[in-house]
Amino acid sequence: MSAAVLSLRVYQEQQVAAGVRRRAHQQLDLFLDRLEAGMDSSPEERPSLFQMSEMVRQGRGALTGGLLQAYVSKAYGSYLEQQQAACPGCGRWLSARPSRGRTVETLVGPLTLERPYFYCAGCRQGFYPLDQALGLSAHRKQYDIQQAASALAVEMPYREAAAWLSQWTDAAISDEVLHGMVQQVGAPLGLLEVCPTPAQVQEQIAAVAGGKKWKPIMVVAIDGATVPTRPEKAKGKRPGRKKVRARRPRWNGEYREAKGFRVFLLDEDRIVHLVSWHQIQTEEELGQALQQLKEAGLIPEDQVRLCVVADGAPWIWKRVEQLFPSARQILDFYHCTSYLHTVAQTQYGADGPQAQEWLEATMARLFDNEGAGVIWGLQRMKPVSPEAEAAIEKTLTYLAPRLEQIAYGSHRKGGYPLGSGAIESAHRFICQVRLKRAGAWWYQENSNLILALRCAKYNGTWDQVFQRYIHIAQNNSNASQG
Repeated sequence: MSAAVLSLRVYQEQQVAAGVRRRAHQQLDLFLDRLEAGMDSSPEERPSLFQMSEMVRQGRGALTGGLLQAYVSKAYGSYLEQQQAACPGCGRWLSARPSRGRTVETLVGPLTLERPYFYCAGCRQGFYPLDQALGLSAHRKQYDIQQAASALAVEMPYREAAAWLSQWTDAAISDEVLHGMVQQVGAPLGLLEVCPTPAQVQEQIAAVAGGKKWKPIMVVAIDGATVPTRPEKAKGKRPGRKKVRARRPRWNGEYREAKGFRVFLLDEDRIVHLVSWHQIQTEEELGQALQQLKEAGLIPEDQVRLCVVADGAPWIWKRVEQLFPSARQILDFYHCTSYLHTVAQTQYGADGPQAQEWLEATMARLFDNEGAGVIWGLQRMKPVSPEAEAAIEKTLTYLAPRLEQIAYGSHRKGGYPLGSGAIESAHRFICQVRLKRAGAWWYQENSNLILALRCAKYNGTWDQVFQRYIHIAQNNSNASQG
């Protein structure tokens, strides 16, 4: 008896599989018919390879969408024919109501699902078991489209991203819908959500340290970059009209500092990026982010030679002393030399050979660990003008408390970086390339959201950020059904 039942089930499965193949072949035949109709022409009017490729690309959505629908029918046939289901809220068994159709869009084309509907009168809640089983998004555009579109929007303006998605895939989306979608993907998103795991960081450390005598150098570079922002009052509305942004003359844009840090390893002549985090934020908030990073185990000081590179902002070094007291502190060499350039120009003249001679000699002394000698020379210098006197005094105030930070000869001997080029580079490819565009002015919450998503991309955590978004969206959907 059991053998007969088994044979019947195998037979039924074979019939389902055969039906799927028949539908797939039908879709292929339709696709070929449309393709041949477009390509039939006289020898003089034969399409080029580019034109033929475009015909195939533009028509493939109907084929691949049809194939997807066929395989959904095979894999989820029991859900399509389901007659009873337990209510997610109270557990009461319910009978299926008439099926309701839903068309969803994917990167490979649209598909229409006729799925049973269940309604619990006690909970006053309706639900579709197939939607949950397939992991469908509440949006018509499914998660594959959302992921591709969001990735494009993180790199370019929304309108441009929507145009590229429509041109090169079998999906389309408006820039308004895309803007709202990115808002959902990126909010709320904090530092640790865009960071690699401690295990991933340790794996990178082990790879760099492999076969070497000394622990690898880990650098924490801290700096800020200006980004264009618009005030909250720009959200105002004109009298008598709804959802209309305030006229441009009513507000002025402001460039604000996006403070951030970049953590990386030095591997001979290359850097191994670990973490970037940039936000329009206060000094206190950036300090809290650094503390989060440390407490999460992403800066394992026992496995690396840690150094911090930054300019002379006192608040930065105050935080560094609190969080990383044993780290080597390095004052960015190029910030340092900018003060010396000012002294040379005001004391000796901007283009004079004496200015060049003094500047080169002073920089050479800094490179040779003679920071104290440089300060002594500045103290003995007799200013030729009030401007020169002010420049000398400012330079002394800047350098005198930082003798250990300007020991550039020692830093170079240890293999440590002298400048903040890595963080300046991060400002360009994370902040400026997306936010600093002609005519672009950002509300703070929108700029921070885009910055967080761009950090996720360059930290290698974009996929986990998007999976987090899917998890939250599906939990919210299940909660509303429960």
